[in-house]
Amino acid sequence: MTFGELLNLVSSDKMPGICVDSRLVEAGDIFVAAKGTVYDGHDFIDQAVANGAKYIVCQQREASCVRREQGHKGTKLTQYAIRNTQYETIIVDDSAEAAALLAQARRGNPASQLTNLAVTGTNGKTTVAFLVRSCIQKAGKKCGLISTIIYDTCSATSEAALTTPDCLAIAERQEQIVKAGSKYMVIEASSHALAQNRLAGVKFKAAAFTNLAGDHLDYHKTREDYLAAKTKLFSLLSPDAKAVLNKQSPEAEQIAGKTKAKILWYAVDEPADITAHIESMDISGTIFTLEYAGQSSIVHRPSSIVRTPLLGQYNVSNHLAAAGLCLAAGFDLETIAAGLSALRKIPGRLEKLDGDGVSVFIDYAHTDDALKNVLSTLKLFCKGRLTLVFGCGGDRDRTKRPRMAGVAEELADCVIVTSDNPRTERPADIINEIVTGFENPDSRTIVIEPDRKKAIELAIKNAAKDDIVLIAGKGHETYQIIGKQKFDFSDKEVAEKCLKKRIRDRELDAD
Repeated sequence: MTFGELLNLVSSDKMPGICVDSRLVEAGDIFVAAKGTVYDGHDFIDQAVANGAKYIVCQQREASCVRREQGHKGTKLTQYAIRNTQYETIIVDDSAEAAALLAQARRGNPASQLTNLAVTGTNGKTTVAFLVRSCIQKAGKKCGLISTIIYDTCSATSEAALTTPDCLAIAERQEQIVKAGSKYMVIEASSHALAQNRLAGVKFKAAAFTNLAGDHLDYHKTREDYLAAKTKLFSLLSPDAKAVLNKQSPEAEQIAGKTKAKILWYAVDEPADITAHIESMDISGTIFTLEYAGQSSIVHRPSSIVRTPLLGQYNVSNHLAAAGLCLAAGFDLETIAAGLSALRKIPGRLEKLDGDGVSVFIDYAHTDDALKNVLSTLKLFCKGRLTLVFGCGGDRDRTKRPRMAGVAEELADCVIVTSDNPRTERPADIINEIVTGFENPDSRTIVIEPDRKKAIELAIKNAAKDDIVLIAGKGHETYQIIGKQKFDFSDKEVAEKCLKKRIRDRELDAD
C-alpha cells in the first residue's frame, strides 16, 4: 500500500484509527512512529504491532523494503511498502508530516475550512492569541483557540495539556471548531511543536513573531537551533500569506529573510507598518493609539483608542502582533481596536489582585527576559517595596536559572526564592543553581523558602501599604509537578486566601 492509498483509506467509511502513542493502539489501527520531545515512536513499533496495529508508518527503511517511485501529490513524502503477514509498513521521509496529513484526512480536512492564524516567540504567545480571539469575537464571529491555558472549540473549552498539542489533537479540535460554525482559529506555535512538525498539514493565513529570549536550550541545545525552530513557521508560509514581525526584535530580520510571505512590521513608538503610540500608562492600565499604514484607529472618535488593563511596553507590542494577525485575516482597524480594548483579563498574565492596600500580581514569567519586562513595568508604579516570589522549573533549561536571579536582584526590593515545578529534580538543587546568579546571596533582602505556599504567605504577610508583590513563574497553572505527580496548587488561590487573612487580621486588631 502506498501512502496515498492509506490517505484514501482513512477518508473512507472504513476509517481505521490513527495513533502516535503505541499504548493506545487497537486492532486494525494505523501507528505512526514519530519522534517526540522525550521518546521516539520508532522504538515502540513492536509494541504497536503487538497491540494489533495493521499499518505502520515510519521513517526507518528495512532491508526487505521495495521502493515505490510514485509520491503522494502535494507532499515531499517518498513511499515504500513492506509486506508482512500481520501488518503493512509504509516508510516515508517525514513521519510527523505523514501523521498530520492522516489526521486531517480522517477529520475531513478541517484545516482547509478555517482561516488559520499562529503566533510564536519566547514570550507573549498566550496574550497575543487571547487578543486575536477577542478581536474576532468583537467582529461578531466565532474563533477557536489553542493556547497554553485552554483549548476553545467554540462549543466547549478544556484545560490545555501542551502549548501546542499533537497533530491528532489539533485536527480533532479543528473539526469541532468547524462544526461549531467558526471560520477562524488562532494557535500558539511552540518551538517544540515546530521542530517536531506537529503543525504540518495546516496552511496559515498569517503568523506572528513576538521575540526570542533564552529558554528551552535543554531541548534545542543552541540559540541558533531555537531560532531555526521558530523560523520554520515562516519559511512554510505561502506568498499570499502574511508574516507579522516585531521590528524591535533583532531576530526578526533573520526570519524575514526566510519567508515568502508578505511582511507586516510592527513596533511601539517607531515607524513601522503597524504602530502604537502610548498615550498614558499607570497601575490601572495602558492607553495607546493604533495606526496601520497611516490609518489611525482614532478617526476623530476618542472612544476607539485602545484602553487595556495590561501594563508595559511589551504588552503594547503584543497588542500590535495581534492586530497584525487580524488585519491579515481581513478585519478593519476600528474593529480590531475595539477588540483589543474588550479583553479585560488573561489568566495568570499580569493578573492583578487587590487587598488591604497591597497589589499582588500573578504572572507566568519564567524566563529572565519576561521577568525583566514585568519587574521593570511594576517598578514604575510601585510607591512602596516591590517583592518578588519566583523559582525555576525542573527538567527544563538550566542556563536561565542564574540569569533570572540576576534580574530579580537588580529590580526587586525583596526576593523570595522558592520551588516552581521541580519535576524529577531536587528543589534544593534548583534553588542552589538560582542562587549562583546573585551578586550578594547573603543579603537580607534575599530569602530562601522552598515551600511555595509558605513563600507566598511570607511575601503577602510582610507587605506594607502601597507595596507590590509579584508571584512569577506558574501564572494560570492550578497544579505543582513534584516528581512525576501533579498536585493541586494555584498561586492565585493561595494569594487570595492570604489577602483575605490580612483583612481579617486587621479587623480583629481594630476590635
